[in-house]
Amino acid sequence: MPVISMFYGLIVTMYFLDTKQHNHPHIHVKYGEYEIVLRIPDGEVLEGDLPKGKIKLVKAWIEIHQDELMANWELAVKGNEIFKIDPLK
Repeated sequence: MPVISMFYGLIVTMYFLDTKQHNHPHIHVKYGEYEIVLRIPDGEVLEGDLPKGKIKLVKAWIEIHQDELMANWELAVKGNEIFKIDPLK
């Protein structure tokens, strides 16, 4: 599970070949004991939870980096190496 970005204590990952469980392009985010799965490109919560302020940060980041996230998703579902994405600043 490669880390694609880290910001404000949030760790954003994307699994390789991860199309069965959620059936949508998505990212996994960890923050302390919290974990959440968010759909790309709209940031809909598919599973889990984060504190509200942290969810807002991740959704803003998803909106800014939609194209890069979708490009990474296309690479990941084919088992190819994915690239890092700039953190939210």
